Amino acid sequence: MSKVTVVGAGKYGSTTVQRLAEADMVDEVVMVDIVEGLPQGLALDMNESRPVLGYRTLVTGTNDYADTADSDVVVITAGLPRKPGMSRMDLLEVNAKIVKGVAQEIAKYSPDCVIIVVTNPLDQMTTLVAEVTGFPKERVMGQAGMLDSARLTHFISEKSGVDVLKIKAVTLGSHGPTMVPVPSLCDVDGKSLDEVFDAETIEELLDRTRGGGAEIVALLKTGSAYYAPSAAAAAMVEAVIKDTGAEMPVCAWMTGQYGIDDVYLGVLAKLGAGGVQEVHEVALTDTEVAGLREAAVAVKAKVADLAEIDY
Repeated sequence: MSKVTVVGAGKYGSTTVQRLAEADMVDEVVMVDIVEGLPQGLALDMNESRPVLGYRTLVTGTNDYADTADSDVVVITAGLPRKPGMSRMDLLEVNAKIVKGVAQEIAKYSPDCVIIVVTNPLDQMTTLVAEVTGFPKERVMGQAGMLDSARLTHFISEKSGVDVLKIKAVTLGSHGPTMVPVPSLCDVDGKSLDEVFDAETIEELLDRTRGGGAEIVALLKTGSAYYAPSAAAAAMVEAVIKDTGAEMPVCAWMTGQYGIDDVYLGVLAKLGAGGVQEVHEVALTDTEVAGLREAAVAVKAKVADLAEIDY
């Protein structure tokens, strides 16, 4: 019996649960949250949609981590979202305390699972989960590049008028200011990015991508993005559950690729059973490699801040 748990029944978590259930790829999706009645009510509502949409996956809502036991994959969405004017790093201390407790429960009830972290600040929370659980690094990853790459793809389509499904765009590095969009890996219906746009326009697209989350937060006033993030998380879960070996930009542990060691960073990786099966060191320009190394230094500095938190 295949089972996925999503921690957190907010908009991000519940939408992720909905996407996973409707994809009908597992037997059960468990949604766990500290708010009594919330995950149970959402689960009941989703289950009643099964005969309409024609899928069998059962959704279980619970406040008890015992119900998550023996999950194959766990997605951590728990934590406070950003408010207008806040950076992802503003959330570090409060979310570190939340995520530590979640990680301990996951390790207790699903010691063999793969964990996908989406709580911000992403790179630091992914590191924290790996440390708290003690899991092999390949079984803990973060969702960042899938979302950021999707945003860049949309912006390119919007600006160029090219079918969004005929565009491939990739972002690496950190989920934040040190994000590294990779123009050299962009394909716009068979053309390179610099064949479609001038340098100034490309830089505008890249800047908008780096601030993609903040743009949505500012528009919403309360809460943050969840439609695109949940789609990205669900795609990662599918790759693991179905053991596809699909190559995706994710936050993965570095072991020398691009001259970078001992840090979680956004890179292209093959996902399948067991989590990250291989970090793919693709050919990048010197400027892109330099940006990736700068991002690694920045993430390490922020990870060091975890040692200062009393959690």
